[in-house]
Amino acid sequence: MLPFLTLILLCQLAGELVVGALALPVPGPVLGMVFLFLILLIRGQVPAQLEQTSNGLLRSMSLLFVPAGTGVILHFQLLGEALLPLGLALVISTLATIFVTGLLMRWLGRKASDG
Repeated sequence: MLPFLTLILLCQLAGELVVGALALPVPGPVLGMVFLFLILLIRGQVPAQLEQTSNGLLRSMSLLFVPAGTGVILHFQLLGEALLPLGLALVISTLATIFVTGLLMRWLGRKASDG
């Protein structure tokens, strides 16, 4: 378990270092996930211990939302003042996501039926 937790954290660190060095507009952990994905793609499978380790982290995911929830409560008045733009952004981005997902599913469905 410890070697795979180390692998996950090293991928995150590598992502942070690359983002910091190249000033990329992507969060370091996201790039770290891409690195981990590439490692798994090259390997061809997900090791059972890595799956076990990642499932353990996912079960504890709710703890990671405590600081975000505290920040929301701390800045509740500021969020109230920006309620309309935030609400519009949420609605528009949700609709755009649904639209793009629908287009992608239609395209993939056609591709699957052709092949």
